[in-house]
Amino acid sequence: MLKSLKGHFLIATRKLNDQNFYRSVVLIVEHNNEGATGLIVNRPSSFSITNALSRYFDMPKLEDLVFMGGPVEPNGMFALHNAGDLEKAKDAIVPGLFMGSSPEVFEQVVWRISEGDPNLDFRIFFGCAGWAPSQLESELYRMDWLTTPATAEDIFEIDPYDLWDTLHGRAMEERRFLPQETAHPEWN
Repeated sequence: MLKSLKGHFLIATRKLNDQNFYRSVVLIVEHNNEGATGLIVNRPSSFSITNALSRYFDMPKLEDLVFMGGPVEPNGMFALHNAGDLEKAKDAIVPGLFMGSSPEVFEQVVWRISEGDPNLDFRIFFGCAGWAPSQLESELYRMDWLTTPATAEDIFEIDPYDLWDTLHGRAMEERRFLPQETAHPEWN
């Protein structure tokens, strides 16, 4: 197995032929010998959080959209958030970014959303992405995915509709052998 990709983005390459992952950016939240789990972070749905959660929680009207996290467990709900006080520090995906580790934490995140906590950054997801043991490694070997380290700012500060372009460009730049601008035009 490769080293764990937890805390990295998978950026779908143009040759990936799976409709579920066309131009997707997946945050890997778990990766070990048993497989990998991630969330597609650039697919907002048409459902507001209020509409999606109103039958479970008493919430004010929120315009934030639920994201489609992947084809696995489409009815499961997941939360990415920055409320470190709700989680154990060792559970961070990357510094300042956590995934609700239990139904209780999910409920506390939703409560903070409904209270309008100005310090809370969050995303709510339906579904996730999953890979069996060695499946992700095989896809990486086929060059279906590019990888780059993730940050909480990438998720919360970049428009999700621009995320694939931004991270694809970053990943390609990280793999560049020669500088883009050079005094030697023959190197281009």
